[in-house]
Amino acid sequence: MLRVADEVSEALEEGRAIVALESTLISHGLPYPQNLEVAQALEAEVRATGAIPATIGVVRGVPTVGLTLEELERFATGGEQIRKLTRRDLALAAMQRADGATTVAATMALAAAAGIAIFATGGIGGVHRQASLSWDVSADLTELARTPVLVVCAGAKAILDLPATLEYLETLGVPVIGFATNEFPAFYSFSSGLRLNACANDAAEVAAIWHTQRTMATMAAPGGMLLCVPPPEAIALPRSTVEEAVARALAAADVAGVRGPEVTPFLLRAMAVETEGESIATNVALLTQNARVAALVAIAYADLPPLFAR
Repeated sequence: MLRVADEVSEALEEGRAIVALESTLISHGLPYPQNLEVAQALEAEVRATGAIPATIGVVRGVPTVGLTLEELERFATGGEQIRKLTRRDLALAAMQRADGATTVAATMALAAAAGIAIFATGGIGGVHRQASLSWDVSADLTELARTPVLVVCAGAKAILDLPATLEYLETLGVPVIGFATNEFPAFYSFSSGLRLNACANDAAEVAAIWHTQRTMATMAAPGGMLLCVPPPEAIALPRSTVEEAVARALAAADVAGVRGPEVTPFLLRAMAVETEGESIATNVALLTQNARVAALVAIAYADLPPLFAR
């Protein structure tokens, strides 16, 4: 039920560095042809750093680790035919032989099933604003608590309730590490004002922390870990600008009656309009940076002694 690309399979057998990449940003995050260009650029960034990329999705019902160029194009141009899949949706998509782009949660699940320990994305899902009324909390958070994959990101998406998301990660026992920062990044913005209790200054230190967590899995956190990399400061958006744009985007979503899994893509599109495209440029820059950092961590991790749990 799991197809692993030959290149990825060989890298796994040889203990080489591999970085998982999600497919939701291709089908639901960016417009065509930019989505395909970014997907290829992220894979190229991982390769340039010396690791092997493995973009993950479900192709005609088959969970696939390492999409081909033809499959990337299929996801980039498929429109509404490409489903948005979290972990709960994988079996149904397989049974119906559907095409599906994997969210952070589903990508983590399939990466772990294949034996890949490190994953790069843009921002994770989290606790939505006004979640006390809607109970809208992303499955990404519970996935982090149970699935042993290190997720490299720019924090949680700025459209979310960042303090509540960070608090929920603490409740779930998920370690959150800042990459050369003591603050939780605010996705589009360099700073959120939310302090972290752990920081790593380079890829080797991150790899050592992750290796230790996996070694102590029965005693320490058994699931994943979050490595938070601030967006490049030169292209990061001011926090005040983002908050104003988010408020307008949320109002538009409320008027449109958008609910459930469609909320995040709707808000991201609205943010692009509100910031006149600046949010997309920042998103692409942080995605590229995260892929590079994840590849460096994967290389350092591959040099450490093998784990029994690996």
